[in-house]
Amino acid sequence: MSGNTFGNLFAVTNFGESHGPAIGCVIDGCPPGMLLGESDIQRDLDRRRPGTSRHVTQRDEPDAVEILSGVYQGKTTGTPICLLIKNTDQRSKDYGNILETFRPGHADYTYLHKYGLRDPRGGGRSSARLTAPMVAAGAVAKKWLLEKYGTTFRGCMTQIGDIVIPFESWDHVSHNPFFAPAADVSNLETYMDHLRKAGDSCGARIRVTAAGVPVGLGEPLFDKLDADIAFAMMGINAVKGVEIGAGFASVMQRGTTHGDSLSPGGFMSNNAGGVLGGISTGQALEVSIAIKPTSSIITPRQSIDTAGHPAEVVTKGRHDPCVGIRATPIAEALLALVVMEHALRHRAQNADVRVSTPDIMNQRA
Repeated sequence: MSGNTFGNLFAVTNFGESHGPAIGCVIDGCPPGMLLGESDIQRDLDRRRPGTSRHVTQRDEPDAVEILSGVYQGKTTGTPICLLIKNTDQRSKDYGNILETFRPGHADYTYLHKYGLRDPRGGGRSSARLTAPMVAAGAVAKKWLLEKYGTTFRGCMTQIGDIVIPFESWDHVSHNPFFAPAADVSNLETYMDHLRKAGDSCGARIRVTAAGVPVGLGEPLFDKLDADIAFAMMGINAVKGVEIGAGFASVMQRGTTHGDSLSPGGFMSNNAGGVLGGISTGQALEVSIAIKPTSSIITPRQSIDTAGHPAEVVTKGRHDPCVGIRATPIAEALLALVVMEHALRHRAQNADVRVSTPDIMNQRA
């Protein structure tokens, strides 16, 4: 199966299946000499980990990462870094009833027709569990970018189902299971409890940002920074839409307000989302993604079996009623991987270029 490697200079090859013995990735192209240990990666994996609240899947995976290669005496060597995450709480028997049927909204139908067979255990290769290795790889990229450029990444949930979450403070994000930027999330908990009891699911909207991004990242015409961001975000399971900056709200704006004016102190707004002409402006990258409702629900739905006959499907097992609840660290990781790729590309091609525009390069707002 092709299509399992993301990036070129910082290439991440993802491997494993949801119910196999392990999942993981190989990172090729990480610069040598960076201090790196499992603890640098584990923090982000813990943020994505299942079973952390009653609002997500109760599959109890520790997601403990092991560094198998590419690090010697605590430093990256410049050779491939292999990261392994063992699966310890598979319940493959939960999927025995769907062996000959197709779950609506899942990749069962397309995988079978593409490859002639499929792994029904938790979705196999198409499972959102395969986002864990990308979060691990993203943690490595985050560390290098922070040390090299001071770049930082953070994200939050801005909507779940039909509930819009007003932004209060980034400080609240780490204190609730929704990654919500609000102090009181009781309404979200009530909403999710009702949804789970109803045997249904919902979607979510996630905002992710990168501050301290160097000016000049991105390659016109077809390797634009924002194009690669959209490509990466659409590679996340269940993502159905991506916005950069003002996004679809740009349709309602006028040219007099949408174009980000400049002053001696820097840009006066950020409708562009930190990218102009496919190249970073030095402002914060602003990205939003739309995540569809979880396809695995216990409510019976109409489908067909592998012979083409009508069938009723009930998806058993342990599933997130909203996969968007755990998507924030995943989106952060993919954004970090894109920035890392472009930072290495820019360093190789334009290492001696110095842009003289005052102050704008360091602007993070």
